[in-house]
Amino acid sequence: MGQHIGEQSLNSVKIEGASWVITMDERRRVLRNASIIIENKIITTIDKADKLKGETADIVLEGKDKLVTPGFVNSHMHISYAHAVRGIFPDDMPQQKYLSYVFKLQSVMKPEEEYYTSLLAITELLKNGCTCFLDPGTITNLDAVLKAIEQSGIRAVVGRVVVDLPNPISLKVLPSEEAMRTTEATIRDYHKKLEGRVRAWATPHAPEYCSDKLLLASKEIADKYGVGVTLHTSSSEEAAKNFQKERGKRPIAYLSEKGILDKNVLLAHAVSLDDEEIELLKNKQVKVAHCPSAAVRGSGVTRIGRFPEMISKGICVSLGNDAANSSYYLDTIRVMYLVAVLYKDARQDRRVMPPETAIEMATINGAKSLGLDDVTGSIQVGKRADAVIFNTRRPEWRALFNPVNNLVYSTDGRSVETVLVDGKIVVEKGKILGVDEESLYDKLQTIGEDLMQRVGISLSHRWNYE
Repeated sequence: MGQHIGEQSLNSVKIEGASWVITMDERRRVLRNASIIIENKIITTIDKADKLKGETADIVLEGKDKLVTPGFVNSHMHISYAHAVRGIFPDDMPQQKYLSYVFKLQSVMKPEEEYYTSLLAITELLKNGCTCFLDPGTITNLDAVLKAIEQSGIRAVVGRVVVDLPNPISLKVLPSEEAMRTTEATIRDYHKKLEGRVRAWATPHAPEYCSDKLLLASKEIADKYGVGVTLHTSSSEEAAKNFQKERGKRPIAYLSEKGILDKNVLLAHAVSLDDEEIELLKNKQVKVAHCPSAAVRGSGVTRIGRFPEMISKGICVSLGNDAANSSYYLDTIRVMYLVAVLYKDARQDRRVMPPETAIEMATINGAKSLGLDDVTGSIQVGKRADAVIFNTRRPEWRALFNPVNNLVYSTDGRSVETVLVDGKIVVEKGKILGVDEESLYDKLQTIGEDLMQRVGISLSHRWNYE
């Protein structure tokens, strides 16, 4: 599918005279007419363009009429299976049946198919400015997906999902000891692969499908290796109530009682929380991955979601897409728009979730959620050069006075022109380097048709497809 990004020989890059730079540094500076110097993956200088006019680099990127932001971080993204069957499930399919189909489809994927589906998902992420993602363990063949990560140049956190209790969503049940060995082996074998661009975490799927023994072991293994733990939890009011019926406590309170909650824990979804649970998250410095584009499709998030309250208490809330069959799209800007408008309407208060907060969730909070805020999430000297350059000479950007407002409310990923990860250009003039996109689209169509045939899925449509 083309040359690997890592094969580029590139020591220095200069972004010259960017009209705007949203730094996301501690002071939240938005710079006018600034230049950025990158050397050997690292941002070494940021200053006014006239002060850096004499500085040279191997590659100079013109910044006039451009906005530079940190690369977006997707803190919950099932990368490897959904793109091949995107859009096949009707809206009214019950959630458990939908998930059962999802994981049946995933279970029959061949390594080559998982490589191509992941490569397409990564292509979509990068072209929309996302430079880093966390997959919560639902990759079947990590070596195949690492090939796609290496080829594309993206930054990633991966794992292997484990459960040791029967479940209604077709996840393979392992004996507890085997699940623990799988978790430790995955971290040991994959953490800091690809020159550190890949990190590996413990990824027990959800507390309702894991024994206390496995939950505790997952946390202990993560602590041993200095990595994180991520779990799906409380995705709806019904899910939280069902858990309470089975275990006697709501999910967050239960995890706290068992000693699981900690600053290296990232909880995905967290749509249904009560006051006690929010206080527990605050006190334990737990991180939360909010997936609004998936949640808004029937979870009741605008009625019961407490994300503004979590943020007001200092809880680190970041953004995810979930998957291409629950979110459908992987454009982080569209997700930022959702969080900036949903809760204003739900609370009938225009002060809730300002666009600045939405950008924080997509950048520095995402990096903090993945334990990577010393590496990425902001345009700062000493950090890796993960950056997005937007072309603002487009109708959706003009007139331009406040790039924060325009980015969140007016635009989407179409204006992404250049993307850098680790100082390497991975998207140029809107095209991902090293990937034959046209061939990839055709390949995914064939893979999707084959997958549905192998699993025996045939879904009807409301209209007449002739």
